Amino acid sequence: MSFLKQAVFAAATIATFGISAGASLADTIRAGFDGNTLAANDDSSTGLVSIGFTANFFGVENTQLYVNNNGNVTFDSALGTYTPFDLTSTGRQIIAPFFADVDTRSGNLVSYGTGTVDGHAAFGVNWIDVGYFSVRTDKLNSFQLVLIDRSDTGAGNFDIEFNYGDIEWETGDASNGVDGLGGDSARAGFSNGTGDAGTFYELAGSAVNGAFLNGGANALNVGSNIGVEGRFLFEARNGIVDPGPVVPLPAAGWLLVSGIAAMGAAARRRNA
Repeated sequence: MSFLKQAVFAAATIATFGISAGASLADTIRAGFDGNTLAANDDSSTGLVSIGFTANFFGVENTQLYVNNNGNVTFDSALGTYTPFDLTSTGRQIIAPFFADVDTRSGNLVSYGTGTVDGHAAFGVNWIDVGYFSVRTDKLNSFQLVLIDRSDTGAGNFDIEFNYGDIEWETGDASNGVDGLGGDSARAGFSNGTGDAGTFYELAGSAVNGAFLNGGANALNVGSNIGVEGRFLFEARNGIVDPGPVVPLPAAGWLLVSGIAAMGAAARRRNA
């Protein structure tokens, strides 16, 4: 088969099986973790809620946390701050999949609860199709935080999962944004609040206008540090959280076409 025909065949295969340049390789946002909801609000939080296991977060053992509307959870106290601050220098104990000004007074609410992941106890928070301040739903974001008990590897050990769907806005109107864009953009990462080396981390693209959005330089819906599109996994072992390497994922269709192209090139070399 000629290279041109191979390319045409690849395109037909993509069309037949519904693979596109923007298609997700997996549904990264996990089902469940929705037994409770945070009432419609702007900048509010839950009280302390149980996560169902012990999580050793940089030497502090936690069994409870606060779910904050603005894309994060905290261990020390509730957080109503809406303009994201630098997670590498904060004094707060925080885990933030998407720290920005979420407004649920219109549209979907934040849900949270316990569940399981691969047989391990887990606690998750869902921000699914949520809008931004002030009561804006013309652009929507979907993201999730899952904390997974890994006491099977040692007391207090757990995993942190950031899972992302579409990310269409990055800023609330009160954070110098215009129509959800620009201004003081979202941040994602974690910190134990001490500022000590090795106790904080921000995803690349934090606070960079446009970076986290679909199609951005650090688009969260296709980024990963484990090779699963839209998922970032951080292992907390013996109180230390490992950020791991970031693995960029090419689109499924491009993988297929480029693989066939490589086969064609090899065939041409053999026939030369």
